[in-house]
Amino acid sequence: MGTVAVQESQIIGDRISTRNFEKLARFIYDYSGIKMPSTKLTMLEGRLRRRLRATNITSFDDYCDFLFNHGGLEQETVYLIDAVTTNKTDFFREAKHFEFMQTVALPALMRAGHRRLRAWSAACSTGAEPYSMAMVMEEFSESEGRIDYAILATDLSTDVLQSARSGIYADDMVLPVPAELKRKYVMTAKVPGRREVRITPRLRSTIGFGRLNLMDEKYQVGDAMHIIFCRNVLIYFDKQTQAGVLSRLCDCLVPGGYMFIGHSESITGFDLPLKQVSNTVFQRI
Repeated sequence: MGTVAVQESQIIGDRISTRNFEKLARFIYDYSGIKMPSTKLTMLEGRLRRRLRATNITSFDDYCDFLFNHGGLEQETVYLIDAVTTNKTDFFREAKHFEFMQTVALPALMRAGHRRLRAWSAACSTGAEPYSMAMVMEEFSESEGRIDYAILATDLSTDVLQSARSGIYADDMVLPVPAELKRKYVMTAKVPGRREVRITPRLRSTIGFGRLNLMDEKYQVGDAMHIIFCRNVLIYFDKQTQAGVLSRLCDCLVPGGYMFIGHSESITGFDLPLKQVSNTVFQRI
């Protein structure tokens, strides 16, 4: 017990040196595109302390030595990136997007002759976004006589993907879900006092989850998509990285398909085969 207490104390009091912070920031940027300015030093220290505990390493210097000089990156990269990624998500976040999807995008795609629709949540976090998309598509399917659709949900973080696959959330997480949709697609816990809910099996079956790095040279997502949501992730990238990500996303979008980005994001200045059709909604030319 005494040894563990000393190690914990050492970790809490340790700091990342400027040299090692620069190494970590460069690796994180090269691997994930996430910018790590010096203002995030304290945040990075806090996030990585759990990795020190998990690996039984007592200082940031030793951890960086393990990563960069002793082959530790091969086994540690996924955990390192999981530790530094930020995952903010809500059901029906930026609700106007889902309204546009239901009233404009899906009817237009049907009129264009698309009968098997594919949608992609390209930074799905813990799953609120793809499950919200699935609710909209399922409702549209019911009203249009059962269309065939499937949703791909990807993220860089294995931690959030595991949570997303389960479809289990704290009950207050689904407060933004409209009451009618909640009755149809959200199950409450049978155990009294357990403040959890779960997305119905039918809705979960429409979504495939997988790990994907938006820094990859090509996105292995199968057939082209009709709808892509890539929201509130571009803000973590510099302009050059944003341009590459958006270009590769366009390559995955059918002509006439729709791309949704976050309300704090923009494609201004980029040469892309897109035209704006609503606030932060674009259509593939």
